Amino acid sequence: MIALHRVTKQYGRQILFVEASFQLNPSEKVGLVGPNGAGKTTLFRLITGEELADEGEFSLPSKITIGYFRQNAADPSPRSVLAETVAGAGDVAELGEELARLEAALGDPTQADRLDSILERFGEVQARYQQLGGYQLEARAQEILAGLGFAPEAVAGSLAALSGGWRMRVALARVLLARPEVLLLDEPTNYLDLESILWLEEFIRGYPGAVLMTCHDRSFLNRVAQRIVEIDSGALQNYSGNYDFFEQQRALAEAQREAQYARQQAMLAKEMRFIERFQAQAAKAAQVQSRVKKLEKIDLVEPPRRRKEIKFEFPEPARSGDDVVKLEGVTKRYGARAIYDRFDLLVRRGERWAVMGENGAGKTTLLKMVAGVLMPDAGEVTLGASLRMGYFDQHAPERFTDGSEDDVATDVQTVLESLTAFAPTTGRGVLTNLAGAFGFQGGDVDKPLRVLSGGERARLALAKLMHRVPNFLVLDEPTNHLDLATKAMLIEVLSRYRGTLLFVSHDRAFLRAIATRILELSPSGKPRVYGGSYEEYVSSIGAEAPGMRRS
Repeated sequence: MIALHRVTKQYGRQILFVEASFQLNPSEKVGLVGPNGAGKTTLFRLITGEELADEGEFSLPSKITIGYFRQNAADPSPRSVLAETVAGAGDVAELGEELARLEAALGDPTQADRLDSILERFGEVQARYQQLGGYQLEARAQEILAGLGFAPEAVAGSLAALSGGWRMRVALARVLLARPEVLLLDEPTNYLDLESILWLEEFIRGYPGAVLMTCHDRSFLNRVAQRIVEIDSGALQNYSGNYDFFEQQRALAEAQREAQYARQQAMLAKEMRFIERFQAQAAKAAQVQSRVKKLEKIDLVEPPRRRKEIKFEFPEPARSGDDVVKLEGVTKRYGARAIYDRFDLLVRRGERWAVMGENGAGKTTLLKMVAGVLMPDAGEVTLGASLRMGYFDQHAPERFTDGSEDDVATDVQTVLESLTAFAPTTGRGVLTNLAGAFGFQGGDVDKPLRVLSGGERARLALAKLMHRVPNFLVLDEPTNHLDLATKAMLIEVLSRYRGTLLFVSHDRAFLRAIATRILELSPSGKPRVYGGSYEEYVSSIGAEAPGMRRS
């Protein structure tokens, strides 16, 4: 269907692809992985024709339809959410608009002299519109929007009233509604809650077209991807299977390369020792020359590349009191709606609470009340003794900060300057190592904050948060925009963390690894507490998210 053969692409001195080849087959679901800056977005742009290869061949059918969901929300239009979604349906949406104009023309007395031609065109457009499923278009749009978490009143509401994250969901709905033959999805799960992610998994698995996607959700890739393509030092490496299988196969291939290189190096060392020992002896001259010629003909195995492992050693936090935070009789309302009504909760030292619930259930509201950002209308939130809290606000990366009052980063600062201003008494070497642990390697520490991606901003905010060594972490969607390597590092760090955790996350790998207790919130109903891991919670309710539960 789509094929790149021996493609080379570079920007200045940065070489992204070197004679790279790739093929996307009909109905295939492919995950595209690689470090930031490896060229994932560039590959998408090559496929859409927004970029041209420097060398190589690129082929795709002339009439193929391609839908591209990208990581930037367009300026909001004045249309409703439903109208904006339907407008993205390609030819069928244009036919619908023409049909509406023709219907208006049929009732316009000033166009009576054109009635025959209007009727003829109306018949043609109506037949084509019906053939393309136009009369089911709004129903399909509503189904997709509901799957992505939109309530009925939001579907009818204005797009301009939505936040950037919700506008991104509308952009995704537009692409899915158009049903192109090829879907290019750039991080489609970033702005979704767990219920919407699970819905999207089912949608993609049943999608008749081909899908090429980047995604930092390991569970999503495991469920959806049939093949993984890794961008690795300019090449495109193919691995059949899901993400877990890809990691296993890559580790096996790297181990084999290490062993092959070690064997050759041992053989070369042995031969060189023989040559150096006997090169001055006439009786051994023939054997020495024979071995020299043998070495000259050997194809040398390249030294295996060492993958950079992101490491962060979290210092031992100070011990807090046994009761970390207590909520007693807490009530919180938004208008006439009670989010919490005389709610009680006790979090004890060493517990790791995952707060789960559908949109609007009050997850972020709870974390804000615990962090002191939001006050309850009634009741008390009491923090325990000797507590040093670290609060990660999911919107902190938009402000270049960790959300605390003393973090006053500005967009003209570099990453290192921001860290230095945040921790002025800490040595430059320590801060450079801290930045490196969160993915800012080499020249990345000199990037101005204004050019950082959402993922880079999140990593910087987390680096600052961890540097404080809190003994109570309150984390609202800490894995949003993080790449798989940084997520793995964060999971490893928090698995060893000796403090207390209260967090919201839609990442199932994170939930499985970290949670020891679950608080399930409901927009209508009493909160439920589950003592145990996320896997035990899933087994108990028969679903992976509250909105998908059996009862």
